[in-house]
Amino acid sequence: MRDIDFCMLSTHAASGRIAARPMSNNREVDYDGDSYFFACDSAHSIGEIDANPNVGLTYHAKDHLLGRPGIFLSIEGKAKLIRDKTQFQKHWTEGLDRWFKQGVDTGGLVLIEVHADKLHYWDGENEGEVDLRVRA
Repeated sequence: MRDIDFCMLSTHAASGRIAARPMSNNREVDYDGDSYFFACDSAHSIGEIDANPNVGLTYHAKDHLLGRPGIFLSIEGKAKLIRDKTQFQKHWTEGLDRWFKQGVDTGGLVLIEVHADKLHYWDGENEGEVDLRVRA
C-alpha cells in the first residue's frame, strides 16, 4: 500500500448514504494497519466521522507499480480524529504544503487516523480477506 498514492475514504453521510472522497497516502508511509490523512475541520468527512467512525478505504494500483496485474484493496476500519500538532508533525510530509499552506499551523487542521480491521484484496488471479483485528 505504501506505493499507492491515492485512495478513496468512504464515510456515512447524515442522510445515511455512503460518501467518498480521494485522500493522499503521500507514498511515504509504512503500512501497519493504520493510515493517516489530513483534512480541514470544515470538511464534511470530519463531521461524518464524528457521527460514525466506521469508514472504508479503497486502493487500486496498476501493474506498472507492482509488476503484475492491478491490485484492488478495500479496507474496513475505525477512524479517529486527532487535533494535536505533535501528531501532525509526526505524519507531515512536504507534499502536504500544496493543500495546507501554513503547514501544521494551518487553522482547523485535523489528522484522520484509520485503524484497519479487515482488508479485502483482488489482483486478477487471487482474492481474499485478512482479519487485522488479530494482529499483534
